[in-house]
Amino acid sequence: MGATMHRVGVHRWRAARALILIACWVTFQAAAQAVRDEDGRYYAENGEPTYHIAQGGQVDWYTFNGYRRYHAACHMCHGPSGEGSMIAPPLLAPLKAMDYAGFQDIVIHGLRTVGPAQQRVMRAMGEDQNVVCNLPDIFVYLKARADGALGQLRPDNHQPKPAAAALNEAACREASRPRR
Repeated sequence: MGATMHRVGVHRWRAARALILIACWVTFQAAAQAVRDEDGRYYAENGEPTYHIAQGGQVDWYTFNGYRRYHAACHMCHGPSGEGSMIAPPLLAPLKAMDYAGFQDIVIHGLRTVGPAQQRVMRAMGEDQNVVCNLPDIFVYLKARADGALGQLRPDNHQPKPAAAALNEAACREASRPRR
């Protein structure tokens, strides 16, 4: 009887493991599907910017740039990999369901949450051109982290910077420059 129960337990465990792997694969495939590429920037079916990770782990330039910009402006509060800190909440769980418009609104205008035990305030970052000019990149980096498609370490294997990225960066910085 003990050997039979052991075999049933092993089969159940294998079946459960297979279902988990299939669910993870389907979730990863659905989340990571870039359906359009415009000058190295990838877009999901809904038109939102998304990440692209090629076979071999090479990330697109914009995801890599998002890593750089996140660490320049956001990680001091939200932690080195978006998992939160004593100062600010984690970003990965909310980003699983958040769209780009919601993310953009919170980052640009800030957010204040008041609860019975605590008050949290995220300052508005709409004046920080390092953030605003790279907001889609920060979003795709955090989406890749939230989807489990990208680990905590710096993605050193990345595509080269597209010419369009350099032009967009210069145009955004010029538009942000105060006029005299």
